[in-house]
Amino acid sequence: WLMSDNMHHQWLLLAACFWVIFMFMVASKFITLTFKDPDGYSAKQEPLILTAVTKVEEVHVPEEKHWPEEFQPTGKAFSGNLIRQPLVHMERLELLRNVCRDTALRNLSHTAVSKFVLDRIFVCDKHKILFCQTPKVGNTQWKKVLIVLNGAFSSIDEIPENIVHDHEKNGLPRLSSFSDSEIKKRLSLYFKFFIVRDPFERLISAFKDKFVHNPRFEPWYRHEIAPGIIRKYRKNRTETKGLQFEDFVRYLGDPNHRWLDVQFGDHIIHWVTYVELCAPCEIAYSVIGHHETLEDDAPYILKAAGIDHLVSYPTIPPGITVYNKTKVERYFSGISKRDIRRLYARFEGDFKLFGYREPDFLLN
Repeated sequence: WLMSDNMHHQWLLLAACFWVIFMFMVASKFITLTFKDPDGYSAKQEPLILTAVTKVEEVHVPEEKHWPEEFQPTGKAFSGNLIRQPLVHMERLELLRNVCRDTALRNLSHTAVSKFVLDRIFVCDKHKILFCQTPKVGNTQWKKVLIVLNGAFSSIDEIPENIVHDHEKNGLPRLSSFSDSEIKKRLSLYFKFFIVRDPFERLISAFKDKFVHNPRFEPWYRHEIAPGIIRKYRKNRTETKGLQFEDFVRYLGDPNHRWLDVQFGDHIIHWVTYVELCAPCEIAYSVIGHHETLEDDAPYILKAAGIDHLVSYPTIPPGITVYNKTKVERYFSGISKRDIRRLYARFEGDFKLFGYREPDFLLN
């Protein structure tokens, strides 16, 4: 009987221990769920919203939280003023934030939000979207998307090619056309995005499009801009052939290139840096798409902006977005290392901000 009583007490003690352990686990789980961030990413996401635009023609943007209803954020993907994003997009914004904070790269990553920048940003008020144009990165298709959203045409297929870039007829207002207060509200609350690609491949695309093929018949590139570059940067003045890529690289890498840029006017948008075009360290962009992953990024951007049920991004031809390493190396094979290094020095901010590797031919 005594042994039976001892075993009974042992079982009771063991059961009590299990009960204490079980209650401890329940309490621990309750505490975890209670204090865990419900959005999962918000602990990291808050710092990723870069400082709101600090300068718009010398006017500060207030961190105001309550605007009239017409300026309230929209889009299915918004949670407050934040967007739930897959890891790859979070990482892109985190990289951008870190590089923007790098004081060693400040001159290459920061720029004033001037009229030049505001002229690059197109507005869709109906769906509260801002799109910064970065030429030679498939921007024509994004313009078509916004033209349809703004109601100028009912579908992308109906838009004539000559209308897309005619800003008097395509129904796409630029952000610079609004008053300072309207600019600040839109920059603070609208969904904002732009697209990038490998900086050197983009320059090759710009050179081919404007100085070799010139499909839209823009004669000023060949007859005005090309001769200006040749006169300044061609080493062999006896050559009579048109602008060569080597001349183009030498011009872009010249620290004193700006005196020619002023003469060329807005035509330089096809080859200036992403920093100069879109001020990514000054404006808190919602998403940064990459041309190399556009097949995935385009649907995500449409969904994040809350417009995926209204319009689709045009079909992307197979292979068109793939980075062509061989082509890049071929174009730069005849360029001196000195000129390539000077070119990279100018575009280093673009390489670092958006996670592009320094070209192998610079490391050899």
